[in-house]
Amino acid sequence: MSAALPSRRHFLALSAVAAAAAACGRATASSSGGAETRKLRYQGVVGQVTLPELAEDLGYLGDVKLEWVGNTISGPQDIQSAATGQTDFGGAFNGAVVKLIAAGAPVKAVISYYGVDAGLFNGYYVLEDSPIRSARDLIGKKVAMNTLGAHGEAVLDTYLQRNGFAPGELGKVERIVLPPVNTEQALRQKQVEVAVLGGILRDKAVAAGGIRPLLSDFDLLGAFSAGTYVLTNRFLKANPTTSKTFVTGVAKAVEWARTTPREEVVARSVEIVRKRGRNEDTSTLQYWRSFGVAEPGGRLSDRTFQIWIDWLTTHGDLKQGQVKAADLYTNEFNGYGS
Repeated sequence: MSAALPSRRHFLALSAVAAAAAACGRATASSSGGAETRKLRYQGVVGQVTLPELAEDLGYLGDVKLEWVGNTISGPQDIQSAATGQTDFGGAFNGAVVKLIAAGAPVKAVISYYGVDAGLFNGYYVLEDSPIRSARDLIGKKVAMNTLGAHGEAVLDTYLQRNGFAPGELGKVERIVLPPVNTEQALRQKQVEVAVLGGILRDKAVAAGGIRPLLSDFDLLGAFSAGTYVLTNRFLKANPTTSKTFVTGVAKAVEWARTTPREEVVARSVEIVRKRGRNEDTSTLQYWRSFGVAEPGGRLSDRTFQIWIDWLTTHGDLKQGQVKAADLYTNEFNGYGS
């Protein structure tokens, strides 16, 4: 299976989303006016507390209120919803953000919200007795991940290229899309040879034994911020004060979580989930370690995006020089530390 082909299909889908978003942005902008909105529609995650939700609970959003409209199924879906006006902000892996903006969506990245560190990382696991020990051993093997064209595939390609794979060879490693909850089982039943595992699913799988890591994104790239929230250019222009309150509040929540004892962060998160009354299981919150945001207050830089621009260019999804990192983001609305 060609690794590049699924991502190109996804890129075409993003192009359609971008076109719809641009049309929506023009129509809405022409009729905008009056007072700024103080309500932000968003998608949550089942059984988890997002940084905006934490910021609101801590009082960092002031009179800006969040309006939950449902739960997201993936990062690309979340930012597409924001781009087309179904929500007011969304978050995804930075490579997906690059692709959406490159396709023409009128959105801007404003703050990092998750990343990779020593405690929060994705591991690429094989069975303990697997003969796979190196990148070349992956040729012809199946690697299970939650989606194509996103974090899991980007890290895999980076690993392969750093170990001598030419761009045309990347498709020799087959990528299989599986729901995260089914990935460990597929590995143990030898339906796939490698499983990408993170968070509680990784912790439980490792504790059960019988598997070992081949690589991890932390070992490969070190600590880095991996995903950003985006808002439309239209929204930022029409609601600059609300945007600054939101972004700065999220930045404060990043630092609160970074400097507060883990047990206190977990306890507060459990209480937030219980208070919203959606009948969610809070047991996974006990495994929380960090949000993994690398920079103070989640501030963005060219480096945040350049590695993924390079990957997408090699992958054939972008032309050389098609996008510049500096055009993808703004720190204008992040008042933390400024």
